[in-house]
Amino acid sequence: MKKYRRKKTMLLMSVGMLVIGASQIIAHYMQPNDLTKGLFWGIGIGLLLTALIFGKFKTVPFK
Repeated sequence: MKKYRRKKTMLLMSVGMLVIGASQIIAHYMQPNDLTKGLFWGIGIGLLLTALIFGKFKTVPFK
């Protein structure tokens, strides 16, 4: 699989958290149905997992 660069990984993580946060705000002020809530949560978690699994992170050696 292709590894994503650090910049793209951070963008995916930011957008994933933004989608989950927006769904929480929408759910607070409106009454969306379960399908809409599930779609927003699924997209947000999917973006976060994609960033974590395929992202390039430099690890710091343990001393």
